[in-house]
Amino acid sequence: MFKQKLDRHNWEEVIAGINAKTAHDVDRALNKPKRDLEDFKAMISPAAAPYLERMAQMSHRATQKRFGKTIQLYAPLYLSNECQNICTYCGFSLDNKIKRKTLSGAEILQEAEYLKKEGFDHILLVTGEASKTVGVDYLKNAIKILRPHFANISIEVQPLEEHEYKELADEGLYAVLVYQETYHEDNYKTYHPKGRKSNFEYRLDTPDRLGRAGIHKIGLGVLIGLEDWRADNFFTALHVSYLEKHFWQTKYSISFPRLRPAEGLIEPKVAISDKELVQLICAWRLFNEEIELSISTRENELFRNHVIKLGATTMSAGSKTNPGGYSVEPESLEQFEIDDSRTVAEVKGMIEKSGYKPIWKDWEQFAEVNTKS
Repeated sequence: MFKQKLDRHNWEEVIAGINAKTAHDVDRALNKPKRDLEDFKAMISPAAAPYLERMAQMSHRATQKRFGKTIQLYAPLYLSNECQNICTYCGFSLDNKIKRKTLSGAEILQEAEYLKKEGFDHILLVTGEASKTVGVDYLKNAIKILRPHFANISIEVQPLEEHEYKELADEGLYAVLVYQETYHEDNYKTYHPKGRKSNFEYRLDTPDRLGRAGIHKIGLGVLIGLEDWRADNFFTALHVSYLEKHFWQTKYSISFPRLRPAEGLIEPKVAISDKELVQLICAWRLFNEEIELSISTRENELFRNHVIKLGATTMSAGSKTNPGGYSVEPESLEQFEIDDSRTVAEVKGMIEKSGYKPIWKDWEQFAEVNTKS
């Protein structure tokens, strides 16, 4: 279990180690053909700030070498805003007195038809964490409804048991996103005071259960703004390194969500500037050339326009963060406010204008198409 590896590292010592990195450490990391976790510390450290242009150019080349000039597009499909957890940063939190909505099978299909017309072939199913309302049976039914219409189906829901992930994989589930939110165990409970999500270790063990269940792709990340972003990303990198060693056939992705306005939301404890987020994205690419890096509509147009050339490989477009938000019930409560409100066509046009190709399916299938053409 990863918890044993995590416990070997002290949070404050990790921060001190990152802040102690020098320009020499950064230069040495950038000159290495393969980089380790100490190099990652150097690349995300304050000492790396003057190296941002060099890191960006290197990240650009490394991304093109592995992924070509392509950006994969996906759409989140929110199925429910019902949730049994209290989380201080989320609009779906149980203590928010809001109207709850869970899509029926017919409504799921209606939303799917809308997204299919927009061109999507890769969707991410999102729910609050309410096992009685949107448990495994509900998710299996949703996947059954959607499988004939989409090439790739991912989920971002409550952590499940290993056998439950296997059941969903048998129905056609491709990937699972599960964010630890923060690896700061002592403060984790502050942000998650009630509900199953308050169990730090159970959530931390979820990627292990996913790996054992044979899920094709696992997405990780932290919510930037809760705790020190450098330390949290070091622990994410530690987690990915552990998973790649134990589940080497699985693919991995990293997301970079920043706290956005939402009903009942706390203010960010720690801010990250756009330049620092670019530094972080480039550091991830130089640390791991195979990993997918995803940028959602939490970020604004200008940032997303530029980041596609700096290491990002996957983007959402035209997103709605409320159940039924595309066509069923557009006015239901959003989980958070999006910042890039452009239409799918506008995002697609931006990608093409930048000299990149928008991809609607998964990379593996795209590679197969290229091989046959």
